[in-house]
Amino acid sequence: MNEEPPSSSHSNGRHQEKSWLDKLMQAFSAEPKSREELLDIIKDAAENKLLDQEALSIIEGALDVSEQQVREIMIPRSQMVVVKVGDKPEDFLPKAIESGHSRFPVIGESADDIKGILLAKDLLPLILNGQEDFVLENILRPANIIPESKRLNVLLREFRENRYHMALVIDEYGGISGLVTIEDILEEIVGEIEDETDEDIDDAYIRQVSDKDFIVKALTPIEEFNQHFRANFSDDEFDTIGGILMRAFGHLPQRNEATEVEGYLFRVLYSDNRQIHLLRLTTPKPIPH
Repeated sequence: MNEEPPSSSHSNGRHQEKSWLDKLMQAFSAEPKSREELLDIIKDAAENKLLDQEALSIIEGALDVSEQQVREIMIPRSQMVVVKVGDKPEDFLPKAIESGHSRFPVIGESADDIKGILLAKDLLPLILNGQEDFVLENILRPANIIPESKRLNVLLREFRENRYHMALVIDEYGGISGLVTIEDILEEIVGEIEDETDEDIDDAYIRQVSDKDFIVKALTPIEEFNQHFRANFSDDEFDTIGGILMRAFGHLPQRNEATEVEGYLFRVLYSDNRQIHLLRLTTPKPIPH
């Protein structure tokens, strides 16, 4: 007795499975011909529930990091919290505590005169033993200087291999243009990393990065956005800036997708399969700090 031929649904299922397996085998048997081809395979894996959206976002972030340079994520010079080498403990301790940072560039006459890096933990003996014979220069760590053009994946490898967490960034003329930490790179891969010192920032909808660049939560009320940037976005249809961007994109955007609305350039820093969460905003003109 002849067996009945498989049903079309089973046949289609096998065909779809074979198609996916073919792609997977191709990924492992030969190098993808392009970054886009690799991303297509990874996205197919997510659609087939072999990866969740968070894993997909991390993989995309890791791929993005290989194409980014330090200048794209560094903390600009104007935002650096520095300690002057001639400062006394009573001068820099309040600033260090208020910032919540664990590392501080130490400078001489100007921000271009880098003396070294001060680690907050190296101040513990000062607290325990008092200020007698305290010399700031004696506890400084060497400063690592890198160019703005250095690739983030290369810098991340150097951070790990050499076991340092901060680097000072110089421009083409040799002046200090900013700094970058290992946390800054990791946030490009996994998204915003929050700790207990980020409480005030977490409560804010808008955080200024430079004169024209801001980190903006998608849940920022349109009224607050308009007040902060002197913009004129309508709140007739939407309550938040994320709603306006969903309309502008016409779909749920993925990480690093960008669009311009009324002269404001928005780039998606983090989104999931339901909504946009975090944005990078570049304004058409500088906004005073």
